[in-house]
Amino acid sequence: MRLINDIPGHPAGSVGKVAIANGITWLRYWVRFADGSSVGHIDHASLVRSKDYDTFLASREAEMAAVAHVAEELAHTDEGAGESDAAGATSGGAVVVNGVTLPQNLLDRAKAARARLSS
Repeated sequence: MRLINDIPGHPAGSVGKVAIANGITWLRYWVRFADGSSVGHIDHASLVRSKDYDTFLASREAEMAAVAHVAEELAHTDEGAGESDAAGATSGGAVVVNGVTLPQNLLDRAKAARARLSS
């Protein structure tokens, strides 16, 4: 097994062997690493099989690229919405994201919350 997240004392990609698997609703493992140390309570989501590690890294990079692309599109949409609002031409105040219509009141609430959190 290989770690996909850093944990104290072991960076992501460290190779280890599962010594004990426990848990019913929360799967966690005791892992023995190549340096002789053992770490308990490593979450199931923090490990991947060694043979699948390269595939996992490639898919994670693809997901991050997709998220960056969507964020860029949303930023572009926000810029366009600001320009249209300044010109006085609004499209009913709603925005469509991934086929879901977000009403203007929810957008305003989110904007106010961001403003509160940033101050």
